[in-house]
Amino acid sequence: MSREPNYEFQEWWNKQREKNHDFFTNDSNNANKGFLTVEIRSLNPDLTTEKDRSRSARQLSWICLLRFQQLANSLAWITNSFLLLLRTANRRISAADSPCDSSASRLYRIIKFFLVLVVLLLCVELVAYFKGWHFSPPSAASAEAAVELFYALWLEIRADYLAPPLQSLANVCIVLFLIQSMDRVLLMLGCLWIKIRRIKPTASMEYPMGRVETGNVDDYPMVLVQIPMCNEKEVYQQSIAAVCIMDWPKERMLVQVLDDSDELDAQNLIQAEVQKWHQKGVHILYRHRLIRSGYKAGNLKSAMSCDYIKNYEFVAIFDADFQPAPDFLKKTIPHFKGNDDLALVQARWAFVNKDENLLTRLQNINLSFHFEVEQQVNGVFINFFGFNGTAGVWRIKALEDCGGWLERTTVEDMDIAVRAHLCGWKFVYLNDVKCYCELPESYEAYKKQQYRWHSGPMQLFRLCFLDILHSKVNKAKKANLIFLFFLLRKLILPFYSFTLFCIILPLTIFLPEAELPAWVVCYVPGIMSVLNILPAPRSFPFIVPYLLFENTMSVTKFNAMISGLFRLGNSYEWIVTKKLGRSSEADLVAFENESDSSVTETTSFLRSSSDSGLEELSKLEVTSRRSVKTKRNRLYRMELTLAFILLSAAGRSLLSAQGHYRCHLESELQVTLTQHLLTNNSNFGVTGSGLKQFSIGHSLYGCQNANCEATCHWLKYKVCTKQKGIFEED
Repeated sequence: MSREPNYEFQEWWNKQREKNHDFFTNDSNNANKGFLTVEIRSLNPDLTTEKDRSRSARQLSWICLLRFQQLANSLAWITNSFLLLLRTANRRISAADSPCDSSASRLYRIIKFFLVLVVLLLCVELVAYFKGWHFSPPSAASAEAAVELFYALWLEIRADYLAPPLQSLANVCIVLFLIQSMDRVLLMLGCLWIKIRRIKPTASMEYPMGRVETGNVDDYPMVLVQIPMCNEKEVYQQSIAAVCIMDWPKERMLVQVLDDSDELDAQNLIQAEVQKWHQKGVHILYRHRLIRSGYKAGNLKSAMSCDYIKNYEFVAIFDADFQPAPDFLKKTIPHFKGNDDLALVQARWAFVNKDENLLTRLQNINLSFHFEVEQQVNGVFINFFGFNGTAGVWRIKALEDCGGWLERTTVEDMDIAVRAHLCGWKFVYLNDVKCYCELPESYEAYKKQQYRWHSGPMQLFRLCFLDILHSKVNKAKKANLIFLFFLLRKLILPFYSFTLFCIILPLTIFLPEAELPAWVVCYVPGIMSVLNILPAPRSFPFIVPYLLFENTMSVTKFNAMISGLFRLGNSYEWIVTKKLGRSSEADLVAFENESDSSVTETTSFLRSSSDSGLEELSKLEVTSRRSVKTKRNRLYRMELTLAFILLSAAGRSLLSAQGHYRCHLESELQVTLTQHLLTNNSNFGVTGSGLKQFSIGHSLYGCQNANCEATCHWLKYKVCTKQKGIFEED
């Protein structure tokens, strides 16, 4: 289909042709070339272009103003956020509200002074680095400026007076580190031997599993079960219920709930729980002390002073968050039969919340090694280990023989274990009998627990050192108690872990004249960490956080060890570890069903309270819910200060590494080029390419110092000598 002609365009074309007769022009110069020059002019002037350009300029100015305004707003937001962060950090910095914090004030001041010193040294090293003094150190004789003279004097003082004592201290810590590492290796070898030979304690008799018939109760000894607790409203129901449903004749067992709570609502709740089980036929008593003297040791001592205790032969102790299995007594009591010198049967701890967060996973690594390796090896080979304070059964005669519970330390369990060992009693550890409990899930609670666990042994060592020396046990047991049990595992371990890796290591970076071997810093700690994780193989992905976590906790452990050894701060104050009651009643019921299906009828007791105390309990629960405060994350100043010290040392190490890298590069360049030039017999390789390559390398790597210049002259001299005087020495 043909296209219609455009008449409007033709009309416009004719008008333009009439107005401009030169619309089509033929250039005389181009006429011979056969080119036609066409000039096309626009219909309207470039008003729109100028208008668009003027708009673009105004828009650009407005855009610039908007950018400046956004930048100002961003700066203001950053400033306000930084100030808000500082105010929040100041509010959340941990205050000295616990013995581990208050007694750490002296150590914190020392660490803070150390941080200031490290920052000053870092500033000095930065100036020296930018001045190039790392590669060509100045001397006091040739120093021109005051800063250069100061740095030269600092180098002399550092090399002559500071590095030697630091190196001596480092060598001592390295020796202690190696001794402790060898102890860990021997423990692991002992554990491996036990696994290979399948060594385990065996009882001379066994009780039948299942419900006990009333006619055969004479074969079951009288057992006293004690549950000490203090203001533990979250976990009291679980422990009392687990003990009351244990598979043991009711007339041969008495449960003592030893309540040291100073909160009225906690007392009422525990009393109501005891009353509920008493109505169900369980022999259970509630004891409350008005004066909480001696903490847990005083509580146990007061309970053992009752007249009816003489009717019982054994006593089992469980903390408020522990849940023994129904067959716990049937697996532990038989080991006492035929072993009149056996004082303690200790069960292993298992944790219901070990996978709750990263903190509980890291705790599980340490405690798994403690129970799987330390306790098991010591129990098999020397029949002695530290009592863990719970999940154990004692012979009451042994407790009375060694003097009973004493209130002189915060580790009453270790105290009575040491005294019983000195009296000749033996211990048995059962690794296959587990008692479930709960790990602290907050760093604050864990820190307080570790403070008590590491200050108490030093209190005990100071008090019982002379008793160990004058005891009637043989010299091997005395040496084991003094050197292995107390000094190596309770004193040397926290001492070197903090001193070597938190103090000496940063100082050796600022004082490079004192050195730590790479195997001390990297290889041996890595191997020891792998050995610690072996009892908990599922924790291998957390090996790096475990290393960092142990380095952080070394501050608390070192502070606790010093406080307990020299009686500093409130090292004798007992703080109950806060628990959250993670073990639900459903978990307890499931655990009971796995052990014995016949006790499922008692599980209904766990889901209800007594009718008489139901109304009171509901009121107390409402009150407790209202009193709950929102928890916030806290910042711990001592750990943060130590982190900044290590960060400053890392910055100094970065400078040293770069400097050493350049020096190493220069050395390699010297050796490589010398070998290349002196082994090349061609004139071209020597005179042309060789020296040219060295010049390129010399300028490329920035070797602008006297050593590299001297190397250049020396290379030229060697090359010219080899080529029989082709060049003269420069």
